[in-house]
Amino acid sequence: MSGKIRAAAMQTLPFGNGERELVVYPQKRSLLRITTRPPHLETPFEVFDESVLTPNDGFFVRYHLADLPLSIDPDRYRLTVSGHVDTPLSLSLNALKAMGRVEMVAVNQCAGNSRGYSSPRVFGAQLGNGSMGNARWAGIPLRSILEKAGIRSGARLVAMNGLDRPVLPVTPDYVKTLEIEHAMSDEPLIAWEMNGQEIPFLNGYPVKLIVPGYFGTYWIKHLCEIHVLDHPLDGLDSFAMNRAYRVPDNECFCVLPGTVPDRTRPITRFRVRSFITSLQNGSRLKAGQKILLKGIAFDGGSGIKQVEISSDGGRNWEMAVLGRDFGRFSFREWRLDFVPENQGEVMLMVRATANSGETQPMTASWNPGGYLRNVVESVAITVA
Repeated sequence: MSGKIRAAAMQTLPFGNGERELVVYPQKRSLLRITTRPPHLETPFEVFDESVLTPNDGFFVRYHLADLPLSIDPDRYRLTVSGHVDTPLSLSLNALKAMGRVEMVAVNQCAGNSRGYSSPRVFGAQLGNGSMGNARWAGIPLRSILEKAGIRSGARLVAMNGLDRPVLPVTPDYVKTLEIEHAMSDEPLIAWEMNGQEIPFLNGYPVKLIVPGYFGTYWIKHLCEIHVLDHPLDGLDSFAMNRAYRVPDNECFCVLPGTVPDRTRPITRFRVRSFITSLQNGSRLKAGQKILLKGIAFDGGSGIKQVEISSDGGRNWEMAVLGRDFGRFSFREWRLDFVPENQGEVMLMVRATANSGETQPMTASWNPGGYLRNVVESVAITVA
């Protein structure tokens, strides 16, 4: 060993204090380190140009609590179901797998994804656009487990908890709830498989709660407890629902920059978004030479209706061709043959419209958490 100190590989995100070290964790390629304890790792954006399904080793990592398990014995693992049910359960991993298997492709997006672009700046991890990923999840519907336990009349909420725990007793545990109607729908999934493999440890092995269309704050890793309630969650365990991850309670989920909302509500489904993945800011193209533009679009569960591209500041838009439909909760790839005509600086813009009719706005809204960014994204290129 030479004794020389090797400089860490770095990537700089395009906002203040955007320098991020690239680090490698078990089962992961080089990811952008946001925090070390608890682990918070962001996907370098170029990964999203590889495939509609985000590779497991490139999938972002986000923990809330620092006392996380370092190993889990699959033979000793148990998922308990308790509370307002007829029959409390303690299910092994094999017992869960024996209940059947369904698949779903769905986007997991951190609630703080893109927060670093908020202006004025907001509190919290300053994230780029890489705290998201799309995967094919396999497991059983949450509903199947609840039906096996037997939901009593009057049940209102289903609370979920994982094996990660607070370091200090004064720190709230991380517990999330779903309305009973949502929990009993076809959407939430108890998954043990991700893109045809076991879920990577840092993404929630051996079992993860999948809540398609909802932000990752509901996607509990290392799921171990399901508790059915006939009353609102209260006490220290209610922090993640009643205090954290909340947005202004109005139509736009926004307030004037720098102001505090009068009322808030828990964040739930994300909005329609789209990105260009085949080019980055600063890319150089040759005038008159055709290239293939590529990207992704997604929304909170209605699916993507169309994607448009503008190269003249949003005055004119050209329709892109949509790729394979992996389902209404998945990334939808889009493509467009593009011929840059005039030399100089060009701003390429991408705009998606969902089947619900929701379209990305041209200007960003603001809230104190930096949540729900879905403004039309742009990439600055040079045509020579």
